[in-house]
Amino acid sequence: MQKGRPREFCKEQVLDKALHVFWERGYEGTSLSDLTEAMGINRPSLYAAFGNKEELFRQALDRYAEKGPGAVYREALAEPTAKAVVERLLKSSADCLTDPANPPGCLAVQGALSCGDAAESIKQELCQRRARVEQELRLRFERAKAEGDLGRKSEPESLARYVMTVMQGMSVQAAGGASRADLHAVADMALRGLAAAES
Repeated sequence: MQKGRPREFCKEQVLDKALHVFWERGYEGTSLSDLTEAMGINRPSLYAAFGNKEELFRQALDRYAEKGPGAVYREALAEPTAKAVVERLLKSSADCLTDPANPPGCLAVQGALSCGDAAESIKQELCQRRARVEQELRLRFERAKAEGDLGRKSEPESLARYVMTVMQGMSVQAAGGASRADLHAVADMALRGLAAAES
């Protein structure tokens, strides 16, 4: 049996290019022509390797979570204390959101903000992914409370929502041109507020 013609591109490399385009222009703002031009492949090759545009976006989101700035969450959750978790999340987010090698802001936040009715499934996907991150953070804070690392009156669910809200706000600010120093100042203020609430 004759083997099929091998792909003439590295799937991970072209996926990274697609990720960059989606990140810069949003899901609805990205056309198939934008994608094929950036990826250096034609439409039949795109469909064969990734399915449709929606499936390509989902794979780009997975890539973002595994290899890109999304990996910050996993690293932060491994910190030994709740305070260290929050500090790592906020400071690393400030760095990632303003990394000159990437478009400003967060793909998961910006993508949902710009989705219209035609892309409702993508908007829901992004919301679900952010909700999963918030749940993981809540579980980490619940563990910290059980271990005595957080005070007895602390509220893990509210704390997780607060931290996520700060990070999402930082993403919007970064997309609007806020500098790394600006975002670090926001992170520092949030950390001081949390310390005061725990004292």
